[in-house]
Amino acid sequence: MTASEQGAPEWGLARQDAFRSALRQMFHVALQRLSDTGVVAIAPEELAGLTEQVRVTADPKFGDYSGTMAMALAKRAGRKPRDMAAEIISRLDVGELFDPPGEPVGPGFINLRVSDAALARGVERAFQDDRLGVVPVAEPARIVVDFSSPNVAKPMHVGHIRSTVIGDALARILAFRGHEVITDNHLGDWGTQFGMILWGWKHLRDEQAFATDPTAELGRLYRLVRKLVDAKLEELAADPAAAALVAEHPEVAAEVHAETVRLHAGDAENRRLWQQFMPACRGEIDRIYDRLHVSFDHTLGESFYQPFLAGVVEDLQARGLARESRGAMGVFLDGDDKPPFLVRKADGAFLYATTDLATIKWRLDHWQPDRILYVVDHRQGQHFDQLFKTARLWGLGHVALVHVAFGTVLGDDGRPFKTRAGDTVGLEALLDEGVERAGQRAREMAAGEPAASPDTIALQHIAETVGIGAVKYADLCQNRTTDYVFSFDKMLQLTGNTAAYMQYAVARVEGIFSKAGIDREALRRQPVEVRLDDPRERALGLELMRFGEVLEDVEADYRPNVLTGWLYELAGRYSTFYDALPVIKAEGPARNSRLALCDLTGRVLRKGLDLLGIGTVEKM
Repeated sequence: MTASEQGAPEWGLARQDAFRSALRQMFHVALQRLSDTGVVAIAPEELAGLTEQVRVTADPKFGDYSGTMAMALAKRAGRKPRDMAAEIISRLDVGELFDPPGEPVGPGFINLRVSDAALARGVERAFQDDRLGVVPVAEPARIVVDFSSPNVAKPMHVGHIRSTVIGDALARILAFRGHEVITDNHLGDWGTQFGMILWGWKHLRDEQAFATDPTAELGRLYRLVRKLVDAKLEELAADPAAAALVAEHPEVAAEVHAETVRLHAGDAENRRLWQQFMPACRGEIDRIYDRLHVSFDHTLGESFYQPFLAGVVEDLQARGLARESRGAMGVFLDGDDKPPFLVRKADGAFLYATTDLATIKWRLDHWQPDRILYVVDHRQGQHFDQLFKTARLWGLGHVALVHVAFGTVLGDDGRPFKTRAGDTVGLEALLDEGVERAGQRAREMAAGEPAASPDTIALQHIAETVGIGAVKYADLCQNRTTDYVFSFDKMLQLTGNTAAYMQYAVARVEGIFSKAGIDREALRRQPVEVRLDDPRERALGLELMRFGEVLEDVEADYRPNVLTGWLYELAGRYSTFYDALPVIKAEGPARNSRLALCDLTGRVLRKGLDLLGIGTVEKM
């Protein structure tokens, strides 16, 4: 039975909490009818792509949503776009959710406006809904999010901030949308860096320093041995002590590699040292995660998969996928004349590629995910491209493997963010600086309001929440695929698209109810009639109803900046509404209606920030 034979669907107010979703379904039915009646042939698999062309209008004066599919269909049918748009409109049933569509606009835009009644009822529902009007996905997926993944035994640095906060935000958003999310921190706890530390411990350790601060001493050894292995002339020229060590240990690179091989082969001494070092290394990393309010369901490092690596290579060989090349073993993905994807070195050592393949197989065997997201630097793009191709050849193609790539954090000079001495900026130092600057700003603001000045403990809480939130938001508000310039001055401003501005907007909402002594929970239990008579009320209400749409768009391309941009837009709508219209002093039904708008705005802003891993405060 065709859509046209089924009759008109019922578009009641039940879908008022997902206007775009409902409208896309309406266009889906209209386009099926268009195809059934022979106006233009539309294959069933094309419908989803066409209905996704229903988007928010660029200019509100033309309506709330716009469909642009008429242009592409008109070209196919050899008709004028406006005529094709009229054909679609004639078959479009919008029920009570939207005002009847008018004539096509411009080159065939079909513009629609949410009906005032449906919008008001939608806001009322969201106001009394713990999920703020966001409908869970109809078909939940099981999604593994692999993020952060630092190398242990050395301090986390600024380069780890992007994977950590982007991955955490995506995990939170996907879970709120209704998916089953499994987070995994694939620690680098088994690689060459441990060979460097083992060699350094055996030749250059300071046992007193290790007893005082194990992580600092291990970090010192790693950096020193890394310098010796790299043996860059300019660095050695500036460090006579390191130059002397290179002269004393001319084979340091080979010796470090040998220590790594011995660790992987089960050497008792190296395993004992590895086990001795790991608790301190993990403790230091976990302390940073606690401060960032980031947690993981699992932390299965490279060492966890070591027992499976030989089996991976053997199976690839048995299937004819891997073969020898100059003593090494690799998968030739692009012909014999291109470098293979190596899974075992000539000396028998395994590589990241081997571990990553073992990880995919283990996750499929134990978690059966539908998707695995890897939130990793864009510079690893070639590795993941080869990894995913190999996994599919190996028979693991029934899971969606996604590299969620991101750019680099830059300094004012446009180069990767470094200290003045040229060292990589430590992540904890970055957080400390953000908290210190936020604390100074909070103290300055408190000095201007002595009657309401918070105490020292409260100020520290504000500083920590605002400072760390600023660092996170500054990263998340960027398009993840681009590089961005890090600036404390910009990220702590109370204007513009910053966490501080969002947190201030939440605090303003809190202030309304606090000063008026209104119980928000009691307000939500009352039957409140939302009125959207003023254009600023309507604009705020419509923006609030787009929360679910925005989260859907974040998932579509795994870009948290879609959410930050919308939160900024929402805060601006609220500011325009609040600055122009009385709330507490409003009269009649308008008072509770505006209080409901304020309450819902505060909760949505708070929830939006929470989904980004950013806290809020009662006062700023």
